[in-house]
Amino acid sequence: MKSFLTFLLAMGIIATLGDAYCWRKIHKPGEAQNGCMMNGKLYPLGHIVRTEDCYICDCNKEEMECCALFHKPIAYDKKKCEIVFNKERCDYDVVQKDDPSKACLVYARVG
Repeated sequence: MKSFLTFLLAMGIIATLGDAYCWRKIHKPGEAQNGCMMNGKLYPLGHIVRTEDCYICDCNKEEMECCALFHKPIAYDKKKCEIVFNKERCDYDVVQKDDPSKACLVYARVG
């Protein structure tokens, strides 16, 4: 039992240290003179700590590069639980289908 718990702890640490989902958009010449456009919103040039869609970004005249602030749960009891995106915390909550006030255990996440 102790070795199984140690394994679960190690997997949790590895998953936490993994890189988040990232993407890059290359701008056409002159496209981003005043900032970067993302989902209809103009963000200023420079470092963006948190967008409305829960990304951390760097915006310059050549490109916009962003990484997600959230990791999607992939291993949980899918029969009893469901995932709900919490935009306030920029993360997914995994809750019981029949009682959303109760959280479910998550075994793994990807980003």
